[in-house]
Formats: sequence, structure tokens, C-alpha cells
Amino acid sequence: MVADFSLEDKYSGIVCGIDEVGRGPLAGPVVAACVIIPNNMRNLDFVVDIRDSKKVSPKKREYLFKKITSIFPYAISEISPQEIDKINILQASLLAMKKAHDQIEGIEYSLVDGNKTPDIRSNAIAVIKGDQKSKSIAAASIIAKVYRDRIMSDISKEYPNYGWDRNSGYPTKEHREALLIHGVTAHHRRSFKPVRDIIESEQ
Repeated sequence: MVADFSLEDKYSGIVCGIDEVGRGPLAGPVVAACVIIPNNMRNLDFVVDIRDSKKVSPKKREYLFKKITSIFPYAISEISPQEIDKINILQASLLAMKKAHDQIEGIEYSLVDGNKTPDIRSNAIAVIKGDQKSKSIAAASIIAKVYRDRIMSDISKEYPNYGWDRNSGYPTKEHREALLIHGVTAHHRRSFKPVRDIIESEQ
């Protein structure tokens, strides 16, 4: 399956793609992005390479991030670990999507990756595996992924033991072992089970 504009073409009006990254990690924010690829820009050379961020190399993602953010209307939003703990990861993901969407005026239809849509003023359409089907959602997935990976690399400099520059906060063996040795940081999601278990065991 290769992302194209078939879904976008079903709607007459301004269509955006929305995706989020970072639901599964034990640390760091959840990040969402909203991107509009205008009809008259679909034939730009790099657009052919826009696909699900997980299927693009880190180097290519950086290249596409620069292209997408310099040419297309876009917005990014992040929700902190503290807020995630307060409202839960699903609500935090939906809130991040809403905040990204609401930064761009004039959107009429929103193609949203997943099976749930945020409470937004445009017509929201949930698209399961949307980043594999829609170029707009795939562009949003690339933007969100690169932005979040940069955040995790930055905070990794302050907390080098957890390998966040490599694992982006996901529960890899390295990250889980570092949690047991070095403990919970301010960037960890305290409501997530392995983190919560460590906090409870120390009380």
C-alpha cells in the first residue's frame, strides 16, 4: 500500500492530514502534526517520497521535514508527560491533534490517522492506517516523528543513561534497565505501568 491522494480527492474543499507520534513511549511528550498539501503542489518532486514515517529512513525523514515545513501549511503540538498522566494517553493524543488542527485557519475536512477523531471544527474523518493511505496524513506523521525525535535527542543530553537519542523513550531493554538503575525522571510518564511500578516499589 502506497500513500496517495485518493482520500483527499473525495472531498471538495481544504483537506488536511493529522497524525500523532509517541503514544507508546515511557518518556517524553506525545506530538501531533497537521499538514495541508495544496492541490497545485502535489506534483513537486519530493512529494512522491512522502509515506508512512516508519517506512522512511531517518536521513530521508529529515530531508522531507525540511521540505514539508518550508512549503506546505502545517502546525505541530505537543502534550507533556505530566498532562498525559493527568488525562490519559488517548485523551492527550486527541488533544494534541486538536491543538495542531486549530492553529490552521480554513480547514474544511480533516483526515485523521486512527479510529478516533478529536473534537474539531472541521469535518473529521478517521482513517485506520491512514499514514499508509493518505499523503497528507503521511506528511503529518513525518513532521510529528522528526519533531519528537529531536526533543528526545535534546533531553537525552541531560539524561544520557536512558538512550533516548536511540529509543525515543520507547520501552526498549536498554531503557527499562536504565529505569531500574537510575530511577524515574521528570520526563517519564508516571501513569505508565513499568514507571508506576518502580515509583510504588520505592514508596
